[in-house]
Amino acid sequence: MNAYGKVIKYGDNVDTDVIIPARYLNTTDKKELASHCMEDIDPDFKNKVEPGDIIVAGRNFGCGSSREHAPIVIKESGISLVIAKSFARIFYRNAINIGLAIIECPECIDEMDEGDKVRVDFDKGEIVNETKNKTYKASPFPPFIQTIIQNGGLINSIKNNAFGG
Repeated sequence: MNAYGKVIKYGDNVDTDVIIPARYLNTTDKKELASHCMEDIDPDFKNKVEPGDIIVAGRNFGCGSSREHAPIVIKESGISLVIAKSFARIFYRNAINIGLAIIECPECIDEMDEGDKVRVDFDKGEIVNETKNKTYKASPFPPFIQTIIQNGGLINSIKNNAFGG
């Protein structure tokens, strides 16, 4: 499993209310929700994000509430992966449950800049910043997590009998 895209970069403590402000949670339309993704921290996000792009962030990404809307809108906006120094635990699990790829790699964050082109090999746990010609190691995804992400989330994995049971 691989990802490739340009970096959209944020700092520490990006909370779920910044990812998707609560004032928009009166709809279940994923496209509508995604149109408001990151708008309080980055009003131009919806205009600059392209399918496959990668969010790079500091510590404690996804802190705040336990709502699943945050990883859903990130994925729905076209982001293929979030790389951060660390994630709030509930966000981490919610992201996997809905099929949003996430990786912790504290050593690469400070060296990545907005617009850098990044390629990730989940099997090897390899992150390559092609713009700066630098390679970083992260923990590879276990096969069952890759299965969940490839199937678009935990529920789809169960429906598709992806675990062979």
